[in-house]
Amino acid sequence: VNFIACQVFGLALAFWFRLFLSPQRVTAEVRHAVAVVFGASIVMFCFGWYAVHVFILVLSCYGIMITASVHNLHRYTLIASLGYLTLCQVSRVFIFDYGVLSTDFSGPLMMITQKVTTLAFQVHDGMSRKQEELKEDQRRLAVHSRPSLLEYLSYNINFLSVLVGPCCIYKDYIEFIKGQHVQHRLKRVKDSGSQQNGWNKVPEPSPVRTVINKLLVCVCCLLWFFIITKAFPIMYNVDPQFVSEASFVTRLAYAFISVQAARPKFYFAWTLADAVHNAAGFGVSGVNERGEVSWDLISNVHIWEIETATSFKSFIDNWNIQTAFWLKSVCYDRAPFYRMPLTFVLSAIWHGVYPGYYFTFITAIPITLAARTMRRNFREYFLSSRQLKICYDVVTWAATQMTICYTVMPFLLLAVEPTMQYYRSLTITTTRLSPASHVWTSLRLNIIYVHCIRADIHTFPRGRERVLLEI
Repeated sequence: VNFIACQVFGLALAFWFRLFLSPQRVTAEVRHAVAVVFGASIVMFCFGWYAVHVFILVLSCYGIMITASVHNLHRYTLIASLGYLTLCQVSRVFIFDYGVLSTDFSGPLMMITQKVTTLAFQVHDGMSRKQEELKEDQRRLAVHSRPSLLEYLSYNINFLSVLVGPCCIYKDYIEFIKGQHVQHRLKRVKDSGSQQNGWNKVPEPSPVRTVINKLLVCVCCLLWFFIITKAFPIMYNVDPQFVSEASFVTRLAYAFISVQAARPKFYFAWTLADAVHNAAGFGVSGVNERGEVSWDLISNVHIWEIETATSFKSFIDNWNIQTAFWLKSVCYDRAPFYRMPLTFVLSAIWHGVYPGYYFTFITAIPITLAARTMRRNFREYFLSSRQLKICYDVVTWAATQMTICYTVMPFLLLAVEPTMQYYRSLTITTTRLSPASHVWTSLRLNIIYVHCIRADIHTFPRGRERVLLEI
């Protein structure tokens, strides 16, 4: 209730912020200050004295920002923010009772961790590294001076994103506060010369239609949640009576439906947050192919692409988009080795200390490798005709959705025992395995499977092909 009330208040406040505190009316410092005051007020209203954790994290990381060497501030910030976040998550789970949501102050801390680390790495890129050492994205997003305290506070605890994010790029946020965001994004250069086509001279586009469309999506998600999600609780997947009496196909079907039903609450939160940003005039990404202004710069989810995904990668690319960008920019693009495993481990640590998170993200590693290999070796054979391509899409859609069910079920069940019960319910065997034996057996099979698929599937020796078939 607090979350929805604050987001609705934030939506109204965002329209007021855009209309009455526009850059043409007030200075950037005033806009920063107002964003900070309302952001801090929302956090204190929702979490009471727990809000002090938000301020401790932000101020501590700012202390690192202004005192640490630019060569090391990104490392110190990452360690300090992740460490403090983990301590708070441990206290929330094991001190304030397992799974109690009323004290879930870790949500804002998770978003702030993304922001402070993203900014620290960008300052490190801009002030410590040579331009030729940077990748194109790193060069474009590099920050060449340390932010002031007001700018830092505004970026991290502004009322637009303090509750559920998403994490945005520091440069984009500063341009938005200064009133340069829309002009920068809509600027286009003619092919025939250096003259601009006039986008930077047109009035700022209205976000009203986009906001209304996103609010309608939110309403549909709420209706889906109250009608469908409540009717298919996720914990019923491990109900002893259901597991013992229902057939394997029935249990598989229920798992598919219950996981599908669990998604709308995420769609609702992320779409509403996106609408709040758009209402303030923030979120223009450019112009689409139809010549219309696109408001998806900081969108966190593409619902249609998720529901129709035909590959594991496609699903991941359209789910929690800004978090995926954060993981890519601070880990995947910078890790010297084992980039994908390290990225999944960082994601698990960031999400929290529930064991289910680690089951999900560690399982995702071999599944991602398998999906890449299958797509690389087989997809080309189904592109010769439209009918074959449709069959391929249908089969890969079903395979992707069922794989997602298996992978994310521990993420939703959270605890070890329900997760192991779910794994056992999908194991077609007459031998009763202990949880430790089940984990060890699954790990060995994953290792063998990954070793098999790393070779070209067309050059498998006969023995290895038999092993793969047996698995």
